[in-house]
Amino acid sequence: MRADKKTKALAKQLFKLSVVNGAVSPEQVAGVLAYVEKVAPRNSLALLKLYQHAIVAELAKSHARVEHAGPLGANTLQLIAAAMTKKYSRPVTATAQANPKLLAGLRVRIGSDVYESTVSGQLATLSNAV
Repeated sequence: MRADKKTKALAKQLFKLSVVNGAVSPEQVAGVLAYVEKVAPRNSLALLKLYQHAIVAELAKSHARVEHAGPLGANTLQLIAAAMTKKYSRPVTATAQANPKLLAGLRVRIGSDVYESTVSGQLATLSNAV
């Protein structure tokens, strides 16, 4: 089911209502969901899918997933979170995730941004250059 222009515009408005001071507010999201349940607008399934996509994308902007090959200390994770908080000018949390495919180094994903400093990434760059 494809959403029409009115549904997309309503989803965008509902998303804007859900963001308070640059962060997604759980209370506002609950209010939006209660509104959608009570009013049952046309194409409500498409509306909710668009709304969910926007909320998930916004939440991903405040979370850094740090992929690593070897052990990663809590202090390193805190330093990465602090650096990303400073760079993006909003609170960022970080979680570690082991990735055995990495030879060495780190890959940090925050939203759609990827910061990579891995040996496998550098080798791939070298093989593409040749």
